[in-house]
Amino acid sequence: MTKQLLPPEPAAEPTSLTSRRSFLRYTGMGVALTGLVLTGCDDDSDDNSTNRLDVGSGDTGILNYAYALEQLEAAFYTAVKEGNYYKGLAANDAEKQIIDDISLHEQVHANFLRAALGNSAIKQLEADFSTINMNDKAAVLLAAQTFEDLGVAAYNGAGRYISEPLNLALAGKIVSVEARHAALIRDIRSYNTFVDGDVVDLFTPTSATSPPGTGTGTGKEKSKKPAEVLEAANQYLKDGSKLSARSFT
Repeated sequence: MTKQLLPPEPAAEPTSLTSRRSFLRYTGMGVALTGLVLTGCDDDSDDNSTNRLDVGSGDTGILNYAYALEQLEAAFYTAVKEGNYYKGLAANDAEKQIIDDISLHEQVHANFLRAALGNSAIKQLEADFSTINMNDKAAVLLAAQTFEDLGVAAYNGAGRYISEPLNLALAGKIVSVEARHAALIRDIRSYNTFVDGDVVDLFTPTSATSPPGTGTGTGKEKSKKPAEVLEAANQYLKDGSKLSARSFT
């Protein structure tokens, strides 16, 4: 089987809010790959012991895990569009257009994973965003940052469980787009704060004169295992849609 490759990346990222939005649109829609490999198929019924929907095991379980998170993110941006913050933005406002683009990306990710999983996909989840004030810009953007950061950490933490190289490549392409979402939302909230120590193990040199590579921190993005991610995600899912990942510890 073959996969459709992404177009080449631009040589340099744009700097203005509008051009960043264009860059996001450019990169976000190229993740639709073919040739996804599924291994194993578990029953997608609720976990009887906790009344939670288990994502399953093997690569199928991880892809269902990703599908669940993409569903949640797509539902969030749909809810954002119903709030006064979004509705109050002008049609040509770059901030509105960025939200539109991210919303579209998340729905594309969810649709693609659902189609790839076929009969192995978990059910459509029901979200609950009642704790988020969709009329308030600060509340919406903080929640958006939380969801995007969680998604990146989830994909980073899930890679260790993936067996098929093609599936790992798929996850890598999607997480690269999710990371752009996270960075852009952070930058909207506070300019030039697109990354920080809460999501990256920042490298700090020992001193200005220390040898290259001498210091603390790895400089790598942090990751979270499924149990930690789902503990956070379940706060925004209704009973009957809350998730577990028993096979991934």
